[in-house]
Amino acid sequence: MFTYHPAILERFPSIRAGLIHAVGLTNGPTPAALATTFQESQRDAIARLQVTPLAELPSIAAWRRAFTAFGTKPTQHRNAAESLLRRLSKQGEIPGINTLVDIGNLVSVRHGLPVAMFDLAHIGGEITVRFARGDEPFADLGSSETIHPDPGEVIFVDEDGAVCARRWCWRQSSASATRESTTAALIVVEGHHDSATSDIAAAVANLEALIATHQPGSRTTTWTLPAA
Repeated sequence: MFTYHPAILERFPSIRAGLIHAVGLTNGPTPAALATTFQESQRDAIARLQVTPLAELPSIAAWRRAFTAFGTKPTQHRNAAESLLRRLSKQGEIPGINTLVDIGNLVSVRHGLPVAMFDLAHIGGEITVRFARGDEPFADLGSSETIHPDPGEVIFVDEDGAVCARRWCWRQSSASATRESTTAALIVVEGHHDSATSDIAAAVANLEALIATHQPGSRTTTWTLPAA
């Protein structure tokens, strides 16, 4: 269902990942209890950023190094967790979207880790994380235009050859993103920093608990990808 190409593991042996396969989902408007928890987590994150600058968070600093290593300027294309935290620090709030997206964003800002949620109904088989050739098709969120990744950037690509995410954890494709019709999802949490293994485990446990609470008819299976 999800794998790293050997070339990725050779270049980035520090990568760790936690994965959740969730089925029986009934995504929809964010319930009031989840919205309250999300707002509390945002306030906590803002307080942490007043003590430790965003760039000095170990998880964010490690992602910046990884982005630089495959030729992407990390201040031009920020990993998903950094983008959320930066938006939060500047605007003071991340608006709610729907239950699944808000669960992912909540855990991302709480743990400082990118959380990707893929709608399995729109994924063609297994996802592989690999270096791009540059001819793979990608449609950005909110766009129907097909573009292509830069050769050498890290992408998530399915068995049909469609790019599900660009620049590792920068942006998901329009097709792969969860929506209100999502009933099955693959959730991926990744990190490169020294405490990534324990931090990812905590984030995955947090995701499981939130899904169990706010998607009570769902079933989840979790697993981790250890050191290369």
